Order: sequence, then structure tokens, then C-alpha cells
Amino acid sequence: MKDKIVPVEITSEMLNMLEICKKNKQIDPELYTKYDVKRGLRDINGKGVLAGLTEIGEIHAYDTLPDGTSQPCDGKLYYHGYDVEDLIKGFIDDKRFGFEEVTYLLMFGELPNKKQLDIFNSTLARLRTIPPSFVRDIIMQAPSKDMMNTLSRSVLTLYAYDEKADDISLPNVLRQCLQLIAQFPMLAVYGYQAFKYYHENDSFIVHAPKPELSTAENILHMLRSDSQYTPLEAKILDLALILHAEHGGGNNSTFTTHVVTSTGTDTYSTVAASLGALKGPKHGGANIKVTQMFEDMKKNIKNWNDDKEVEQYLSDLLDKKAFDKAGLIYGMGHAVYSLSDPRANVFKAFIESLSKEKGREDEFNLYSKVEKLAPQVIASKRKMYKGVSANVDFYSGFVYSMLDLPMELYTPMFAIARISGWSAHRIEELVNPGKIIRPAYKSVAEHKMYVPLDERE
Repeated sequence: MKDKIVPVEITSEMLNMLEICKKNKQIDPELYTKYDVKRGLRDINGKGVLAGLTEIGEIHAYDTLPDGTSQPCDGKLYYHGYDVEDLIKGFIDDKRFGFEEVTYLLMFGELPNKKQLDIFNSTLARLRTIPPSFVRDIIMQAPSKDMMNTLSRSVLTLYAYDEKADDISLPNVLRQCLQLIAQFPMLAVYGYQAFKYYHENDSFIVHAPKPELSTAENILHMLRSDSQYTPLEAKILDLALILHAEHGGGNNSTFTTHVVTSTGTDTYSTVAASLGALKGPKHGGANIKVTQMFEDMKKNIKNWNDDKEVEQYLSDLLDKKAFDKAGLIYGMGHAVYSLSDPRANVFKAFIESLSKEKGREDEFNLYSKVEKLAPQVIASKRKMYKGVSANVDFYSGFVYSMLDLPMELYTPMFAIARISGWSAHRIEELVNPGKIIRPAYKSVAEHKMYVPLDERE
């Protein structure tokens, strides 16, 4: 790429300043216990600190016993009171796509009737457009290698195209949210096409979305040069969007939505902040780590059917001897769920069919084996405060790989789904106006006397 900016060199002076910074920023870990600080706003058992109320999403991971204590249970996920597994069963039984209906449910709090759903679908179809020349003037200019940054830049730039960008009245915010829900697939896919063109010398192909197609179908249509896809591919991508659309108000990016919305700022700034939160590898980027871990696993395990060999690799992961030497088995465990993540369970029921269609059953079997063995290996090496099970990221990367989605779009796919949940939570925060969200931080720095400059060492 021409006119590439060369990063400023990190000098020895900078490194010296960094050492001073690290010395004076380090907080004694024991102080967190002394002052009962819930790091990450979570207690030692993984339960979150109650910070708000919502009707949009509910995660059920514990049953309350008669004596008031909690007992881990199989996880459940509810969208406005509806079990996600029941919703998906309804879509599958009716042989129709469900992401748009789930978006309606999250946004408006009730399931639509057929007429309402038809109107909603036609509204999204009408809004699947971006400003004239936006691809040429914005997306194709200095395209980033990270599609989440590309998506954020596009969202922030759309602010300049909106004559009512700062209007946070509910009708206007609803209009903005619906537009972003409709535009996200285009912004992500077109951003990737520009990336391929500039950074990989590939052809630049842009397909306009088709109004008669669902969100999942349009993603595959716009992404693939021949616009071809199978019904099973579209159905499973739709399933992925449904499962990623919402996960309660406490997940990092949605909590960010609430925090930033509480300041009274505009929709575009709010969504950009949420995108920044989702980009992190501890949040939306986790499925990339899972995919990379399995690629390393497949190279280093000779017999994928040998339990002992798989167990040894997993043990090496925890002992920081394998893959990225971080001591983690990616895709295993969740901040909230203990016995099971319902999203992973739903995914798995359909992944086997896709793996057969794609001729990748051996890989599916390896994933299943790791899902079974990893909790045992973790329990043998780590002190467990709650159960460990496969989370949705464990399988989503494999799904995207079988759908031939480029890894650069894995996290943006999450964003394409989660913009529905963010929009619902932004409106909920505005409907129930309260104080600006501002938790407390306790200073543990000693008070000091000012020292004149010429007397400092």
C-alpha cells in the first residue's frame, strides 16, 4: 500500500520512562482483598456485581435453593423472556430465517405477528444502503488490516452524513439504530473487500444487497464473488447471528453501550465505543484464538483419535508449553456459565451436519473430543470455583471456517449480530433515564509534599 506511515521508533528514553511508569502504577494485589474490590466487577465465584436492571436479555446459570444458596445448572439464555432454544426450534420447524425476528423482539420487547414482521423486514431491506460514494470516499481510503477498526471508522464517519446525528430523541435514535442494523453487513463486507484489494492484491468486487434476502443470505451473497451458497450454509449463519445478538446487560460491550449512552452522547459515538470493547480478544475476538489454537493442535497431534495424546496437548497448553504459551485453553469456560453454555449446545447440534457437507467430520470429532477432555485436564491442574464448559466461541470459529469466512471477519460477524442487542440496550437506557454511570475507584496512593523542581533527585 502506498503512503504507508512508518511508526515512530520506540527509543531508549521512552523505555526508561515506561519503567518509571510501571514502578509508580503497580498496585499491591492484596489491597484488592483488603478493600473487597470485585476485580472485573465479579466475585471469586464468577457472579457479577449487580449494576443495573434490564428486560432485554437474561442469562440463567444457577438455581437458587430453598436455603438461599446457589447451585450451578445447565445454562439458559432468554431474549425478553423467551428461551433462545425455543425461538430457534420455532424458526427451524417453520423453515425460515430468524435473525430479523429476534432483532424485532430485542428492539420492541415482543414477538411480531406476520404483518409486523413483513413490515420490519421490508424496513430493513429499504435501509440496506449507504451514502453515495461512501465506498469510494471512505471505505477504500487507507483501509485498515483490522476490520473492527474499519467498522468503527465507518460508523463514526456516518455521523457526518446524518443531519440529526446529535438528536437523542427516541424516534431519531430508533431510526439511527435500524439504519446501523441494516448497514453493518455492508460496512463489514465492503471493508474486507477493500482490505483484500489493497493488502492482498485481490479483485475488488462489490455486490449490492438484495431486498428479498435475509441478513445471513445477504452476507454470503455480498462476500462471495459468485454469490453462491447452500441453504444449510445460510441457515447456520442465521443461527450464529441469533446466538450472538444479545447476552444480557453485563457483557463488556453491552455494558459499554449503557455507560456511554448514560452520558447523553450520540448513537454513532456509542456504537463505536461498543465496537472497541467487542474487538478485544477477551471478548469478541476469542473465537480467533480458538481457531488458531486448533490449527496448532492439528499440526502437533499425530493421532486426533488418541485421548492420551489430546490430553497431553491440553496439559501442555495449561503449562504454557504449547501454542501461544499463555496457559489457556481457549473456548473453555465462561464468566457466567458453569455447567454449559446453551449457545454452544445449540451450535453443536447443527455443526455436525455442516461438517459432513464440507467433508470436515474429522475436525468436528476433534472439537468434540477436546470439549469432553478439557474440563478434566483443567480440574486436575487448577483450583476450580465453578464448572468449566465449552462456550460459544469454542465452536463459532469452526463454523465460520466451514462457511469459508475469512478470519478478518470473525469478530465483525459478532458485531453484525450484537448491534441488535446494543441498539435495544441503548433505547432501554434512554427510556429509563438515570444518572451518568460512574462507579467508585479508591485511591491507594500516599499523600506527598510538593518538591520544587531543582530539589528533585
